[in-house]
Amino acid sequence: MNEAFKQLLNPLYRQIEMANESYLYFGGTAYLGIPQHQQFQELYIEGIKRFGLNNGTSRNNNVQLGIYHQAEEFAAAYFGANASLITSSGYLSAQLSVKCLSALGEVRYAPATHPALWLHQPPQTVGSFDVWATNLIIEINQSKLNTWVIISNSLNNLYPEQYDFSFIERIDQQKKIILIVDDSHGIGVINNGKGVYATLPKLKNVETVVIASLAKALGVDAGLVLGSGDIISLLKQTNEFLGASPPAAAGLYAFMNATIIYEQELNQLKILTNRLSSALKRENSWSFTSNFPVFLSNTAAIEERLFQKGILMSSFAYPDKDGTLINRIVLSSWHTLADIEELILALAK
Repeated sequence: MNEAFKQLLNPLYRQIEMANESYLYFGGTAYLGIPQHQQFQELYIEGIKRFGLNNGTSRNNNVQLGIYHQAEEFAAAYFGANASLITSSGYLSAQLSVKCLSALGEVRYAPATHPALWLHQPPQTVGSFDVWATNLIIEINQSKLNTWVIISNSLNNLYPEQYDFSFIERIDQQKKIILIVDDSHGIGVINNGKGVYATLPKLKNVETVVIASLAKALGVDAGLVLGSGDIISLLKQTNEFLGASPPAAAGLYAFMNATIIYEQELNQLKILTNRLSSALKRENSWSFTSNFPVFLSNTAAIEERLFQKGILMSSFAYPDKDGTLINRIVLSSWHTLADIEELILALAK
């Protein structure tokens, strides 16, 4: 594939122009098409006019923009949490949460946990999520340790799979559990866009913390943490939170005023996802999960065959850059049904 695609000068969209050729693009993480959404851009520009381009101060500065507090209250209510905090990136939200909360108990990582959640070295957790969860229940229930910190993604977006956290209910309720879940690829898409927070087990012995990047489906360069008032208050005292500059206020202004846009784009994404799911449901060469717009191919060199037909799919090795290519079709609401039909036709050939 042409290396020039790694040096694009035009924005990512449903079509990419390269060397006088046009390619349908099925990659990235802009699930709701926000980067090229005209109404969202207008909201962002309005935010720039109100608050300026950026804010390079720390969150403990004696002069503050009120929109940060407003956005945190809005996000907590929107996603169904008691409280939230907002940072400049999902990575920062993950690191400050894991560094602070991992000191409170014995840490266990689920398989395929995103590198943003790693403390130091990659966790040595392998196998399926379900087997891991079963073994973890046994370990915790038999242990003399009382407080445990469980860290996981909400789903695996590479090998599409949504995780079931009901196993938490089978842990001895005398144990204190802090459950940290990264919902970066689910927020804005699953559970009617509200993400995983409201679906997680609600138990007296379980403290639920959800972290997320807002830069994917929701199109805002910011990070989010959802949790109880006590947990968010604790995290807001960390050096990472107090010392880092916040995200651009303009993006948060757009986020707070884009509810209808998000709903409309999610409805379009569901239509596209259902159409492709229906076309591929009898194909053993594809792996996908219900209502999630990512489709994993198990066919060798499919990326080259589609490229020759003017279709550019997601194709790279991750997290091991020297590993096997992961070939996926990723849908966005900026696609049209005609795009999906063209893709289906290309796959059929």
